Amino acid sequence: MTDAGTKLDRRWELALRWHPYYLLATSVLLVSSQLDLTPGTDQRLITVAVIVAAVVLQLWWDRARRSRTGPDATSATYFTLRWLISAVLVGLNPFFAFYVATGYIDNTVLIRSRRWQAVGTFAHSLPMAAAQAGGLPFEDAGQWVIFFGLLLANNVLLTMIAYFVRHEEERSRARAATIAELERTNTALEAAIEENAGLHAQLLLQAREVGVVEERRRLAAEIHDTIAQGLTGIITQLQAVSATSDPTAARDHLDRAAELARHSLGEARRSVHNLAPLSLAHDTLPQALRNTVVQWAERHHTQAEFTLTGTALDLHHETAAAILRITQEALTNAAKHADASRVGVTLSYMDDEVTLDIRDDGSGFDSQRLPRRYWNGGFGLEGMRARAERSCGTLTVESEPGYGTAISTRLPVRREEQGVPHQAPRRDDLNH
Repeated sequence: MTDAGTKLDRRWELALRWHPYYLLATSVLLVSSQLDLTPGTDQRLITVAVIVAAVVLQLWWDRARRSRTGPDATSATYFTLRWLISAVLVGLNPFFAFYVATGYIDNTVLIRSRRWQAVGTFAHSLPMAAAQAGGLPFEDAGQWVIFFGLLLANNVLLTMIAYFVRHEEERSRARAATIAELERTNTALEAAIEENAGLHAQLLLQAREVGVVEERRRLAAEIHDTIAQGLTGIITQLQAVSATSDPTAARDHLDRAAELARHSLGEARRSVHNLAPLSLAHDTLPQALRNTVVQWAERHHTQAEFTLTGTALDLHHETAAAILRITQEALTNAAKHADASRVGVTLSYMDDEVTLDIRDDGSGFDSQRLPRRYWNGGFGLEGMRARAERSCGTLTVESEPGYGTAISTRLPVRREEQGVPHQAPRRDDLNH
Protein backbone atom coordinates (compact mmCIF):
# COMPACT_ATOMS: atom_id res chain seq x y z
CA MET A 1 0.00 0.00 0.00
CA THR A 2 1.31 3.49 -0.89
CA ASP A 3 2.02 6.22 1.65
CA ALA A 4 -0.94 8.16 0.28
CA GLY A 5 -3.20 5.16 0.78
CA THR A 6 -1.91 4.70 4.34
CA LYS A 7 -2.53 8.36 5.17
CA LEU A 8 -6.03 8.13 3.70
CA ASP A 9 -6.78 5.07 5.83
CA ARG A 10 -5.54 6.85 8.94
CA ARG A 11 -7.67 9.89 8.23
CA TRP A 12 -10.69 7.68 7.67
CA GLU A 13 -10.01 5.90 10.96
CA LEU A 14 -9.82 9.25 12.77
CA ALA A 15 -13.05 10.38 11.11
CA LEU A 16 -14.84 7.20 12.21
CA ARG A 17 -13.67 7.69 15.78
CA TRP A 18 -14.34 11.39 16.26
CA HIS A 19 -17.25 12.26 13.98
CA PRO A 20 -19.95 11.32 16.58
CA TYR A 21 -18.33 13.67 19.11
CA TYR A 22 -17.99 16.43 16.53
CA LEU A 23 -21.60 16.18 15.29
CA LEU A 24 -22.97 15.91 18.83
CA ALA A 25 -20.93 18.96 19.90
CA THR A 26 -22.18 20.90 16.87
CA SER A 27 -25.77 20.09 17.77
CA VAL A 28 -25.23 21.04 21.44
CA LEU A 29 -23.72 24.40 20.45
CA LEU A 30 -26.65 25.18 18.18
CA VAL A 31 -29.16 24.16 20.84
CA SER A 32 -27.31 26.19 23.47
CA SER A 33 -27.56 29.29 21.29
CA GLN A 34 -31.36 29.11 21.59
CA LEU A 35 -31.81 28.03 25.21
CA ASP A 36 -34.29 30.83 25.71
CA LEU A 37 -36.45 29.22 23.01
CA THR A 38 -36.46 25.77 24.67
CA PRO A 39 -39.68 25.49 26.71
CA GLY A 40 -39.59 24.17 30.25
CA THR A 41 -36.87 23.30 32.73
CA ASP A 42 -37.91 19.66 32.66
CA GLN A 43 -37.28 19.40 28.93
CA ARG A 44 -33.85 20.96 29.37
CA LEU A 45 -32.97 18.44 32.06
CA ILE A 46 -34.16 15.59 29.86
CA THR A 47 -32.07 16.94 26.98
CA VAL A 48 -28.96 17.12 29.17
CA ALA A 49 -29.57 13.59 30.46
CA VAL A 50 -29.90 12.17 26.93
CA ILE A 51 -26.75 14.02 25.81
CA VAL A 52 -24.87 12.49 28.75
CA ALA A 53 -26.19 9.06 27.71
CA ALA A 54 -24.91 9.67 24.18
CA VAL A 55 -21.44 10.58 25.46
CA VAL A 56 -21.32 7.56 27.79
CA LEU A 57 -22.37 5.29 24.93
CA GLN A 58 -19.64 6.72 22.72
CA LEU A 59 -16.96 6.33 25.39
CA TRP A 60 -17.99 2.71 25.89
CA TRP A 61 -17.79 2.06 22.16
CA ASP A 62 -14.32 3.65 21.94
CA ARG A 63 -13.10 0.95 24.33
CA ALA A 64 -15.12 -1.91 22.83
CA ARG A 65 -14.10 -1.24 19.20
CA ARG A 66 -10.38 -1.79 19.89
CA SER A 67 -10.83 -5.57 20.16
CA ARG A 68 -12.92 -5.87 16.97
CA THR A 69 -11.81 -6.13 13.37
CA GLY A 70 -15.20 -5.88 11.63
CA PRO A 71 -18.95 -5.45 12.08
CA ASP A 72 -20.62 -7.84 14.52
CA ALA A 73 -23.56 -8.03 16.92
CA THR A 74 -21.94 -5.59 19.38
CA SER A 75 -21.33 -2.94 16.73
CA ALA A 76 -24.90 -3.36 15.45
CA THR A 77 -26.20 -2.92 19.02
CA TYR A 78 -24.15 0.27 19.42
CA PHE A 79 -25.50 1.52 16.08
CA THR A 80 -29.10 0.87 17.17
CA LEU A 81 -28.70 2.49 20.60
CA ARG A 82 -27.08 5.55 19.05
CA TRP A 83 -29.99 5.86 16.62
CA LEU A 84 -32.51 5.68 19.47
CA ILE A 85 -30.66 8.41 21.37
CA SER A 86 -30.41 10.61 18.25
CA ALA A 87 -34.12 10.16 17.50
CA VAL A 88 -35.03 11.20 21.06
CA LEU A 89 -32.76 14.24 20.79
CA VAL A 90 -34.37 15.29 17.50
CA GLY A 91 -37.75 15.01 19.20
CA LEU A 92 -36.46 17.42 21.84
CA ASN A 93 -34.82 19.84 19.40
CA PRO A 94 -34.50 19.71 15.57
CA PHE A 95 -30.88 20.94 15.70
CA PHE A 96 -29.85 17.46 16.84
CA ALA A 97 -30.34 16.40 13.21
CA PHE A 98 -26.58 16.94 12.87
CA TYR A 99 -26.06 14.09 15.33
CA VAL A 100 -28.44 11.90 13.32
CA ALA A 101 -26.07 12.19 10.36
CA THR A 102 -23.61 9.85 12.13
CA GLY A 103 -25.68 6.94 10.87
CA TYR A 104 -25.01 7.95 7.25
CA ILE A 105 -21.24 7.89 7.74
CA ASP A 106 -20.40 4.60 9.47
CA ASN A 107 -23.31 2.24 8.77
CA THR A 108 -21.18 0.15 6.40
CA VAL A 109 -18.51 -0.13 9.09
CA LEU A 110 -20.87 -1.13 11.93
CA ILE A 111 -23.38 -3.33 10.07
CA ARG A 112 -22.39 -6.42 8.10
CA SER A 113 -25.46 -7.10 5.92
CA ARG A 114 -26.12 -4.74 3.02
CA ARG A 115 -29.87 -5.15 3.58
CA TRP A 116 -29.59 -4.05 7.20
CA GLN A 117 -27.34 -1.21 6.12
CA ALA A 118 -30.20 0.06 3.94
CA VAL A 119 -32.63 -0.36 6.86
CA GLY A 120 -30.29 1.62 9.11
CA THR A 121 -29.97 4.41 6.56
CA PHE A 122 -33.76 4.63 6.18
CA ALA A 123 -34.20 4.67 9.96
CA HIS A 124 -31.85 7.65 10.25
CA SER A 125 -33.67 9.47 7.45
CA LEU A 126 -36.87 9.51 9.57
CA PRO A 127 -35.65 11.85 12.33
CA MET A 128 -33.61 13.76 9.74
CA ALA A 129 -36.72 14.49 7.65
CA ALA A 130 -38.69 15.34 10.81
CA ALA A 131 -36.05 17.88 11.79
CA GLN A 132 -35.93 19.36 8.29
CA ALA A 133 -39.72 19.70 8.33
CA GLY A 134 -39.56 21.87 11.46
CA GLY A 135 -39.35 19.37 14.28
CA LEU A 136 -41.87 17.29 16.19
CA PRO A 137 -44.72 17.49 16.92
CA PHE A 138 -46.18 18.61 13.59
CA GLU A 139 -48.78 21.32 14.00
CA ASP A 140 -50.67 21.02 10.71
CA ALA A 141 -51.14 18.79 7.70
CA GLY A 142 -48.73 20.87 5.63
CA GLN A 143 -45.81 19.80 7.80
CA TRP A 144 -46.76 16.17 7.27
CA VAL A 145 -46.69 16.74 3.50
CA ILE A 146 -43.26 18.36 3.81
CA PHE A 147 -42.07 15.52 6.05
CA PHE A 148 -43.01 12.80 3.58
CA GLY A 149 -41.62 14.81 0.68
CA LEU A 150 -38.31 15.31 2.46
CA LEU A 151 -38.26 11.66 3.49
CA LEU A 152 -38.64 10.66 -0.15
CA ALA A 153 -36.06 13.19 -1.36
CA ASN A 154 -33.53 12.16 1.29
CA ASN A 155 -33.85 8.47 0.48
CA VAL A 156 -33.65 9.08 -3.28
CA LEU A 157 -30.45 11.05 -2.75
CA LEU A 158 -29.01 8.48 -0.35
CA THR A 159 -29.88 5.64 -2.71
CA MET A 160 -28.14 7.34 -5.63
CA ILE A 161 -25.08 8.19 -3.55
CA ALA A 162 -24.93 4.61 -2.24
CA TYR A 163 -25.13 3.33 -5.82
CA PHE A 164 -22.29 5.58 -6.98
CA VAL A 165 -20.16 4.63 -3.97
CA ARG A 166 -20.71 0.88 -4.42
CA HIS A 167 -20.16 1.17 -8.17
CA GLU A 168 -16.91 3.06 -7.67
CA GLU A 169 -15.75 0.65 -4.96
CA GLU A 170 -16.37 -2.33 -7.24
CA ARG A 171 -14.53 -0.66 -10.08
CA SER A 172 -11.66 0.27 -7.76
CA ARG A 173 -11.38 -3.31 -6.49
CA ALA A 174 -11.42 -4.66 -10.03
CA ARG A 175 -8.82 -2.15 -11.13
CA ALA A 176 -6.69 -2.87 -8.09
CA ALA A 177 -6.82 -6.60 -8.81
CA THR A 178 -5.98 -6.03 -12.49
CA ILE A 179 -3.18 -3.62 -11.67
CA ALA A 180 -1.75 -6.02 -9.10
CA GLU A 181 -1.75 -8.87 -11.63
CA LEU A 182 -0.19 -6.68 -14.32
CA GLU A 183 2.46 -5.46 -11.93
CA ARG A 184 3.44 -9.02 -10.99
CA THR A 185 3.65 -10.03 -14.66
CA ASN A 186 5.49 -6.90 -15.75
CA THR A 187 7.99 -7.23 -12.92
CA ALA A 188 8.83 -10.81 -13.93
CA LEU A 189 9.22 -9.92 -17.63
CA GLU A 190 10.94 -6.57 -17.35
CA ALA A 191 13.45 -7.82 -14.77
CA ALA A 192 15.11 -9.90 -17.50
CA ILE A 193 15.02 -7.08 -20.10
CA GLU A 194 15.89 -3.87 -18.29
CA GLU A 195 17.08 -2.85 -14.89
CA ASN A 196 14.62 0.00 -14.38
CA ALA A 197 11.44 -2.15 -14.47
CA GLY A 198 10.62 -1.20 -10.88
CA LEU A 199 10.62 2.52 -11.68
CA HIS A 200 8.52 1.94 -14.80
CA ALA A 201 5.95 -0.06 -12.86
CA GLN A 202 5.76 2.58 -10.15
CA LEU A 203 5.18 5.38 -12.69
CA LEU A 204 2.48 3.32 -14.41
CA LEU A 205 0.69 2.68 -11.12
CA GLN A 206 0.78 6.36 -10.19
CA ALA A 207 -0.69 7.33 -13.56
CA ARG A 208 -3.58 4.92 -13.09
CA GLU A 209 -4.19 6.19 -9.56
CA VAL A 210 -4.38 9.75 -10.94
CA GLY A 211 -6.98 8.55 -13.46
CA VAL A 212 -9.08 7.01 -10.68
CA VAL A 213 -8.90 10.22 -8.64
CA GLU A 214 -9.87 12.39 -11.60
CA GLU A 215 -12.85 10.14 -12.40
CA ARG A 216 -14.06 10.37 -8.79
CA ARG A 217 -13.72 14.16 -8.90
CA ARG A 218 -15.75 14.27 -12.11
CA LEU A 219 -18.57 12.23 -10.60
CA ALA A 220 -18.53 14.34 -7.45
CA ALA A 221 -18.78 17.55 -9.49
CA GLU A 222 -21.62 16.06 -11.58
CA ILE A 223 -23.58 15.15 -8.46
CA HIS A 224 -23.00 18.56 -6.87
CA ASP A 225 -23.86 20.62 -9.96
CA THR A 226 -26.95 18.65 -11.04
CA ILE A 227 -28.56 16.35 -8.49
CA ALA A 228 -27.94 18.46 -5.39
CA GLN A 229 -29.31 21.58 -7.06
CA GLY A 230 -32.38 19.64 -8.20
CA LEU A 231 -33.06 18.43 -4.67
CA THR A 232 -32.71 21.98 -3.37
CA GLY A 233 -35.44 23.02 -5.79
CA ILE A 234 -37.63 20.14 -4.64
CA ILE A 235 -37.27 21.22 -1.01
CA THR A 236 -38.17 24.78 -1.94
CA GLN A 237 -41.35 23.65 -3.72
CA LEU A 238 -42.38 21.41 -0.83
CA GLN A 239 -41.83 24.23 1.66
CA ALA A 240 -44.06 26.40 -0.47
CA VAL A 241 -46.84 23.83 -0.07
CA SER A 242 -46.99 24.40 3.68
CA ALA A 243 -47.12 28.16 3.17
CA THR A 244 -50.34 28.12 1.16
CA SER A 245 -53.90 27.06 1.94
CA ASP A 246 -54.97 27.07 -1.69
CA PRO A 247 -55.28 23.43 -2.92
CA THR A 248 -54.66 24.50 -6.51
CA ALA A 249 -51.47 26.32 -5.63
CA ALA A 250 -50.33 23.42 -3.48
CA ARG A 251 -50.91 21.03 -6.39
CA ASP A 252 -48.84 23.28 -8.69
CA HIS A 253 -45.93 23.24 -6.24
CA LEU A 254 -46.13 19.44 -5.92
CA ASP A 255 -46.17 19.07 -9.72
CA ARG A 256 -43.05 21.25 -9.95
CA ALA A 257 -41.36 19.18 -7.26
CA ALA A 258 -42.16 15.98 -9.17
CA GLU A 259 -40.79 17.48 -12.40
CA LEU A 260 -37.58 18.46 -10.62
CA ALA A 261 -37.28 14.94 -9.25
CA ARG A 262 -37.61 13.46 -12.74
CA HIS A 263 -35.05 15.93 -14.08
CA SER A 264 -32.61 15.05 -11.29
CA LEU A 265 -33.03 11.35 -12.07
CA GLY A 266 -32.24 12.04 -15.70
CA GLU A 267 -29.11 13.95 -14.70
CA ALA A 268 -28.02 11.03 -12.52
CA ARG A 269 -28.33 8.64 -15.46
CA ARG A 270 -26.45 11.04 -17.73
CA SER A 271 -23.64 11.31 -15.19
CA VAL A 272 -23.22 7.52 -15.15
CA HIS A 273 -23.15 7.11 -18.95
CA ASN A 274 -21.58 10.38 -20.12
CA LEU A 275 -17.98 9.21 -20.49
CA ALA A 276 -17.34 10.74 -23.94
CA PRO A 277 -14.08 12.64 -24.65
CA LEU A 278 -14.07 16.18 -23.32
CA SER A 279 -13.43 17.73 -26.73
CA LEU A 280 -16.75 16.35 -28.02
CA ALA A 281 -18.59 18.19 -25.26
CA HIS A 282 -17.85 21.53 -26.96
CA ASP A 283 -17.19 20.70 -30.63
CA THR A 284 -18.77 18.58 -33.32
CA LEU A 285 -16.90 15.47 -34.44
CA PRO A 286 -15.44 17.11 -37.58
CA GLN A 287 -14.27 20.09 -35.52
CA ALA A 288 -12.74 17.83 -32.88
CA LEU A 289 -10.92 15.78 -35.56
CA ARG A 290 -9.65 18.89 -37.32
CA ASN A 291 -8.35 20.31 -34.03
CA THR A 292 -6.71 16.98 -33.22
CA VAL A 293 -4.95 16.80 -36.60
CA VAL A 294 -3.80 20.43 -36.45
CA GLN A 295 -2.48 20.09 -32.91
CA TRP A 296 -0.73 16.83 -33.77
CA ALA A 297 0.92 18.37 -36.84
CA GLU A 298 2.15 21.35 -34.83
CA ARG A 299 3.39 19.11 -32.05
CA HIS A 300 5.34 16.74 -34.34
CA HIS A 301 6.27 19.21 -37.13
CA THR A 302 4.70 16.93 -39.72
CA GLN A 303 2.44 17.86 -42.62
CA ALA A 304 -1.08 16.63 -41.87
CA GLU A 305 -4.43 17.32 -43.55
CA PHE A 306 -8.02 16.69 -42.53
CA THR A 307 -10.72 16.19 -45.16
CA LEU A 308 -14.49 16.02 -44.65
CA THR A 309 -16.74 14.50 -47.31
CA GLY A 310 -20.49 14.17 -47.33
CA THR A 311 -23.00 15.92 -45.10
CA ALA A 312 -22.11 15.78 -41.41
CA LEU A 313 -24.63 13.78 -39.37
CA ASP A 314 -25.52 13.90 -35.69
CA LEU A 315 -23.86 10.64 -34.59
CA HIS A 316 -24.39 8.75 -31.37
CA HIS A 317 -21.84 9.92 -28.79
CA GLU A 318 -20.27 6.44 -28.53
CA THR A 319 -19.68 6.33 -32.29
CA ALA A 320 -18.19 9.82 -32.30
CA ALA A 321 -15.97 8.97 -29.32
CA ALA A 322 -14.74 5.79 -31.04
CA ILE A 323 -13.80 7.70 -34.22
CA LEU A 324 -11.95 10.37 -32.27
CA ARG A 325 -10.05 7.85 -30.13
CA ILE A 326 -9.06 5.74 -33.17
CA THR A 327 -7.75 8.86 -34.89
CA GLN A 328 -5.72 9.87 -31.85
CA GLU A 329 -4.22 6.39 -31.53
CA ALA A 330 -3.38 6.18 -35.25
CA LEU A 331 -1.67 9.57 -35.19
CA THR A 332 0.28 8.56 -32.12
CA ASN A 333 1.46 5.40 -33.90
CA ALA A 334 2.42 7.40 -37.01
CA ALA A 335 4.59 9.70 -34.93
CA LYS A 336 6.08 6.93 -32.82
CA HIS A 337 6.72 4.15 -35.34
CA ALA A 338 6.19 5.24 -38.96
CA ASP A 339 8.60 8.21 -39.25
CA ALA A 340 6.09 9.71 -41.69
CA SER A 341 6.50 13.09 -43.41
CA ARG A 342 2.84 13.40 -44.44
CA VAL A 343 -0.43 12.14 -42.96
CA GLY A 344 -3.98 12.43 -44.28
CA VAL A 345 -7.18 11.95 -42.27
CA THR A 346 -10.50 11.67 -44.13
CA LEU A 347 -13.94 11.50 -42.53
CA SER A 348 -16.74 10.47 -44.89
CA TYR A 349 -20.45 10.56 -44.12
CA MET A 350 -22.79 8.31 -46.11
CA ASP A 351 -26.44 7.38 -45.75
CA ASP A 352 -25.99 4.39 -43.48
CA GLU A 353 -22.35 4.47 -42.44
CA VAL A 354 -19.44 6.73 -41.64
CA THR A 355 -15.87 5.91 -42.62
CA LEU A 356 -12.53 7.09 -41.30
CA ASP A 357 -9.39 6.72 -43.43
CA ILE A 358 -5.90 7.53 -42.09
CA ARG A 359 -2.92 7.23 -44.41
CA ASP A 360 0.77 8.03 -43.98
CA ASP A 361 3.89 7.78 -46.15
CA GLY A 362 6.01 6.27 -43.40
CA SER A 363 8.18 3.18 -43.25
CA GLY A 364 5.26 0.75 -43.17
CA PHE A 365 5.43 -2.86 -42.01
CA ASP A 366 4.44 -6.38 -43.00
CA SER A 367 1.09 -6.87 -41.26
CA GLN A 368 1.12 -10.62 -42.06
CA ARG A 369 4.44 -11.20 -40.29
CA LEU A 370 4.01 -8.65 -37.53
CA PRO A 371 4.39 -10.32 -34.09
CA ARG A 372 1.20 -10.63 -32.09
CA ARG A 373 2.57 -8.47 -29.29
CA TYR A 374 2.52 -5.45 -31.60
CA TRP A 375 -1.20 -5.87 -32.19
CA ASN A 376 -1.83 -5.95 -28.45
CA GLY A 377 0.77 -3.42 -27.38
CA GLY A 378 3.29 -1.43 -29.42
CA PHE A 379 1.13 -0.26 -32.31
CA GLY A 380 -2.21 -0.39 -30.45
CA LEU A 381 -3.88 -1.96 -33.50
CA GLU A 382 -5.94 -4.38 -31.45
CA GLY A 383 -7.15 -1.53 -29.25
CA MET A 384 -8.37 0.43 -32.27
CA ARG A 385 -10.05 -2.66 -33.69
CA ALA A 386 -11.76 -3.32 -30.36
CA ARG A 387 -13.12 0.24 -30.31
CA ALA A 388 -14.55 -0.19 -33.80
CA GLU A 389 -16.13 -3.55 -32.96
CA ARG A 390 -17.74 -2.14 -29.80
CA SER A 391 -19.59 0.27 -32.10
CA CYS A 392 -20.56 -2.60 -34.47
CA GLY A 393 -17.95 -1.55 -37.01
CA THR A 394 -14.80 -2.88 -38.65
CA LEU A 395 -11.18 -1.79 -38.90
CA THR A 396 -8.71 -2.88 -41.57
CA VAL A 397 -4.98 -2.18 -41.89
CA GLU A 398 -3.00 -2.15 -45.16
CA SER A 399 0.76 -1.70 -45.06
CA GLU A 400 3.97 -2.74 -46.79
CA PRO A 401 7.54 -2.02 -45.76
CA GLY A 402 8.59 1.24 -47.36
CA TYR A 403 5.11 2.12 -48.69
CA GLY A 404 3.35 3.61 -45.69
CA THR A 405 0.26 2.50 -43.83
CA ALA A 406 -3.49 2.90 -44.43
CA ILE A 407 -6.07 2.35 -41.70
CA SER A 408 -9.75 2.25 -42.67
CA THR A 409 -12.63 2.19 -40.21
CA ARG A 410 -16.30 1.67 -41.10
CA LEU A 411 -19.01 2.30 -38.54
CA PRO A 412 -22.80 2.19 -38.93
CA VAL A 413 -24.61 5.48 -38.49
CA ARG A 414 -26.22 5.56 -35.06
CA ARG A 415 -28.26 8.66 -34.35
CA GLU A 416 -28.30 10.26 -30.89
CA GLU A 417 -31.23 8.95 -28.83
CA GLN A 418 -34.19 11.17 -28.10
CA GLY A 419 -33.63 13.05 -24.86
CA VAL A 420 -29.79 12.92 -25.07
CA PRO A 421 -28.98 15.74 -27.52
CA HIS A 422 -25.66 16.03 -29.26
CA GLN A 423 -24.27 19.27 -30.60
CA ALA A 424 -25.21 19.65 -34.26
CA PRO A 425 -22.57 20.47 -36.86
CA ARG A 426 -22.16 24.16 -37.61
CA ARG A 427 -22.47 25.63 -41.08
CA ASP A 428 -18.93 27.01 -41.10
CA ASP A 429 -17.59 23.55 -40.25
CA LEU A 430 -19.09 22.08 -43.44
CA ASN A 431 -17.40 24.70 -45.60
CA HIS A 432 -13.85 23.60 -44.71
